Amino acid sequence: MSEKSDETTPPRVARDRGRGMDWDAAAAAFDEEPDHGLRDPGVRAAWARRLRGWPPERAGDVLDLGCGTGSLSLLAAEQGHRVTGVDLSRAMIDLARAKLAGRDAVFLLGDAAEPPVGEQRFDALLVRHVLWTLPRPERALRHWRGLLRPGGRLVLVEGVWGTVSPVGIPEDRLTALLAPLCDHTRVERLSQDAELWGGPVPDQRYAVVATV
Repeated sequence: MSEKSDETTPPRVARDRGRGMDWDAAAAAFDEEPDHGLRDPGVRAAWARRLRGWPPERAGDVLDLGCGTGSLSLLAAEQGHRVTGVDLSRAMIDLARAKLAGRDAVFLLGDAAEPPVGEQRFDALLVRHVLWTLPRPERALRHWRGLLRPGGRLVLVEGVWGTVSPVGIPEDRLTALLAPLCDHTRVERLSQDAELWGGPVPDQRYAVVATV
């Protein structure tokens, strides 16, 4: 099967996540995806622009859940935030630690749904393409909301991939799940911003920024 995304085939990560994917084995090649490694200057700059508007403006504590190799964590650190990253894959965590060596960042091995952060609280939680894979997203959202300080923001980058057998979480479902938990939500539609993905994409991609 081709790895190229089209209207009926979600991207590789969307197809494989949650279906027995060996993320430790995949870690070495993970950054080859344009929006994972952010190696292209244009893609990197596009994500940096978006990220500036998602956490609170002041420098604060950001929790990156399902952080992978730490590309978004690095952008957040470069913008002055103190970063904690969590991922289930030890290989991903090792790459993230190397990528952010010398930065104000800590990476923990653990489940994004119940991150091992103890009593620590954060100004923003950044979660990209993780929520839709969880069997009980509403439970994860409640738990994540409790990890935020007053006025903190929950930043969820999600989407729906494919038309024949779509996978993902629709925007309206996610905003409905957030309604009883957050004081304000806004949606940024990301599909049209080709720079984020290294080229045009046919599917639905968006970010929800929810303030508690």
